[in-house]
Amino acid sequence: MASLLLKNVLHEGTAQDILIEHGKFSRFEPAGKAALSASEVFDCSGLAILPPFYNAHTHAAMTLLRGYADDLPLQKWLSEFIWPIENKMRPEDVYAGSRLAMLEMIRSGTVFFSDMYWYREETMRAADELGLRAAIGVTFAENLPHGPFEDYFKFLHERRLCTARVGVTVAPHAIYTVGPELLKACAEFARAENLPLHLHLSETRQEVEDCLAKTGKPPVAYLSDLGVLGGNAVLAHCVHVSKPELALLREAGATVVHNPAANLKLASGLFDMQAMLEAGVKVALGTDGASSNNNLDMHESMKLASLLAKRSDPEVLPAGEALKMATRHGAQAYGLDAGEIAVGKLADALLLDLSNERLVPGYNLISNWVYSADSRAIHSVICDGRFLMKNRVVPGEEEILAKAREAAKRLVVL
Repeated sequence: MASLLLKNVLHEGTAQDILIEHGKFSRFEPAGKAALSASEVFDCSGLAILPPFYNAHTHAAMTLLRGYADDLPLQKWLSEFIWPIENKMRPEDVYAGSRLAMLEMIRSGTVFFSDMYWYREETMRAADELGLRAAIGVTFAENLPHGPFEDYFKFLHERRLCTARVGVTVAPHAIYTVGPELLKACAEFARAENLPLHLHLSETRQEVEDCLAKTGKPPVAYLSDLGVLGGNAVLAHCVHVSKPELALLREAGATVVHNPAANLKLASGLFDMQAMLEAGVKVALGTDGASSNNNLDMHESMKLASLLAKRSDPEVLPAGEALKMATRHGAQAYGLDAGEIAVGKLADALLLDLSNERLVPGYNLISNWVYSADSRAIHSVICDGRFLMKNRVVPGEEEILAKAREAAKRLVVL
């Protein structure tokens, strides 16, 4: 594997030379003080290095539905608009939509995403080609014409199409689309195979009320009683969670994924970040899909998460902790030793242009990055020691956009 030397880059307030070897950060030296060499040398004068984003919950191919059905309640949005058009999608549409999503993610500083969608082979192929990390869900839903589920478990067991960067998750869609027996089977399989278990949970009040009416328990307690909760569980949304359920989440070691933009747009409710933190629950961040957000910009999710958490206390979720949720916590939820710029960690990074007006004056780089800047400040993106975007150029961008437009035109007559 090629090596990379980042020369004269600002890291934790000082100019350093950073050597990347075998896909990991290997040496940090004061700029110009050590004779470091690499197969590629990149001058980072005027640039700062920070961890990139790890999107812990999204639906990549839904970029093709961006702006198609907006300003609707969740269940109507899903049942009358989203699910019908998704049934028209072909594998090549998912491939085109996933590549469009990955282009957007790269440009906005994301190097990893956890996906939940159909035709997973196409999303895995696209991620491998574009050089991102990904955890692609094998999605189970009993209300849609997909299956047989035995083939899904076989695909997972064989780790088909998995690479060093692209893996899989067991992804039962939600408690209202997957029954108790299949939920238990998914959880048992994920535990035995050491795979993440990724599902939607407690997104709306209606979901909670329906679960109470059907089982006599709220969703988190229902999953706990089924034996589904565990340290490998990654639960998207969890907007409506009681104090006893928070204790169950903490005891299980599960990770909750907060999707602030989608929650606001779909009026799902206000996520209680302060209660989560006080209860000791692990929280990562996600964007959800581009038809409910309507973008995949993790920076926006990070800022929204911090600002919404402060609605009654300005000291809740300070900038540094918000950045960790958008980076390190998402990586850890999926078993990646990443999300930090440190020796031995996976070599993923953003290079920020310090001349960007939103990073000036530079009193506090982290605060400026979380609260002030946006993706325009991103100069380059590195994943696994390789540039995904270099000098603001993503290779093949024009073709990705053209193919996505073609796919959208086939699916939707506007």
